[in-house]
Amino acid sequence: MAALVVSLMIQWPATAMASPASSITPIAIATMSDKMTAKAKETEGKLESAYGEITGDPGHQVKGKAKQMQASAMNATEAVKDGAKAAARKAGDASDKLADKIN
Repeated sequence: MAALVVSLMIQWPATAMASPASSITPIAIATMSDKMTAKAKETEGKLESAYGEITGDPGHQVKGKAKQMQASAMNATEAVKDGAKAAARKAGDASDKLADKIN
């Protein structure tokens, strides 16, 4: 099931990019794709962990928890990227305002 979710998520950005009326930039698409990949990994981990609990298989429980941890790391990376982009936008806006005052 998780593979199906991931395959659908991978196809969505390509479909959005094909639309000429789309105002979403490729960078935004990549960021959304990374966030969706992290969410899919988290869901896959939860499913595998639950399967391990139901069957009593500690191997699946550990693998599921590991995938959830990987998803957490991916989400943290995206949060850092978002913060850097916001800081860059603020710096750009400040420099634009300064340039307007000089002119």
